[in-house]
Amino acid sequence: MDDNWEPPVPAGYSDANRAFIQAFMARGTLTFREAQKLLAAIQSAVSDDGSDDTDNTDPQSITMADFENFIRTAREAVEPLDFDIRNTRDQVRGGGERVWAFINAHSDPATQLGTSRTAEEVAYIKRLLDAMFEKHNTARLEVMAVDEGQALRESRPAGGGRASNVNGNNNDDGGQEEEGGGSAAATSRGLKHSEVLSLLSSLVAEGWLDKSRDGFYSLAPRSLMELWSWLVATYNDADTEWQQIKFCEACKEIVTYGQRCNEPNCTIRLHDICEEGFWRTRGEKKCPKCSTPWEGNHFVGERAVTSRSGFQRGRGRRARRSTAADAADAAEDVEDEEE
Repeated sequence: MDDNWEPPVPAGYSDANRAFIQAFMARGTLTFREAQKLLAAIQSAVSDDGSDDTDNTDPQSITMADFENFIRTAREAVEPLDFDIRNTRDQVRGGGERVWAFINAHSDPATQLGTSRTAEEVAYIKRLLDAMFEKHNTARLEVMAVDEGQALRESRPAGGGRASNVNGNNNDDGGQEEEGGGSAAATSRGLKHSEVLSLLSSLVAEGWLDKSRDGFYSLAPRSLMELWSWLVATYNDADTEWQQIKFCEACKEIVTYGQRCNEPNCTIRLHDICEEGFWRTRGEKKCPKCSTPWEGNHFVGERAVTSRSGFQRGRGRRARRSTAADAADAAEDVEDEEE
């Protein structure tokens, strides 16, 4: 390769664009309000011709059009390197505030986190995703989140299953093969509880996980954008109607926090942030698929557990059982008795 080769850059690419990309990569995600402050600081530091600019730019003077221009140029610059910039609305916070994320365009947990995490940590993250989207995501309870107790239960692999196939191929015994035919002891050792708690804290700080006030961990907008294709390919089955990964009927994006049709077998889901606009365009509040009246009190996400009438009573009866999964079991027992 020519030592003088430089990657192609879009027309008009400047030091301000370069600084924006570097800051965006370091942050991982940006909202428009955060971008206004960032771009104001960049424009205050460097003028278009690269000279020092002593005038301070007011963040409020940065318009959405300004931000979108920087995003457009950044996307063109990073596309040859298999990166992209995508956006989605936050399902939980900020009234559905839109979030932009700098992502790997061809990503799975191993490729995305392999450069910054150990093999044991990557394997744990895969087990955590399995817990969210298989173990705690059923037709009865679509939680798609875990509390601390459930997260700690995944500290060591149970043996077999998807968790052993994070990097590379599985051998006949369910272990991951290394060069030379050995089993990868690193991915079977698991993590100590203290290591799990430290990792979870790090993933929250980096914007991969959200932690709610009730202590539930779920995928943050950054992860949902980064892992969209991988989640669908891994957890959905084309041969069945009920899918682990479901999409909002209004915006067509993944739902991990929202509402579901009252009919248990129906697959229609809505984000809370999409509900008002969705029903405004319809004459009656009925499921568009099965015509069941939409009550708005059947939930996807942690509220599938915490909103249940038997949740607090069940947890009180079994105070020694501290995890949300156990509390959910108790709630189901109570509601079954009531029915």
